[in-house]
Amino acid sequence: METVKNPIGWSEIYVEDMARAQRFYETVLNIKMEPAPVPQGMEAEEGTDEYFEMVFFPGNMSTFGSSGSLVKSNMFKPGPGGTLNYFSCDDCAEEISRVVAAGGKVLQDKMSIGEYGFCGICTDTEGNPIGFHSMK
Repeated sequence: METVKNPIGWSEIYVEDMARAQRFYETVLNIKMEPAPVPQGMEAEEGTDEYFEMVFFPGNMSTFGSSGSLVKSNMFKPGPGGTLNYFSCDDCAEEISRVVAAGGKVLQDKMSIGEYGFCGICTDTEGNPIGFHSMK
């Protein structure tokens, strides 16, 4: 029997202000993020308005699930209406309780989703919708 894998392998959250966004996620998730090298081929050409900056979320690339990064780029912009990423938590009420003080907004407090646990939805400092998910 084949092992079932989670379908998402990587996430990127687009930001306008990297320092502000990094501070928000480090505060809300109680983590430390690391600067990432610019991917090959994404280097900005001198004298242009191009830019690409990444900061990685902590993660273990040898296990199931997904990690990802914050990305500041002139190719992609933050905002609502796109993909909604959910961060795994022990109890999502804890992370949600830190959102407003970190500069974000709570759109939906912790709510039950039946046998699938609990979730809540917020916006980060860049206007991106983000979710939090836990089993308790």
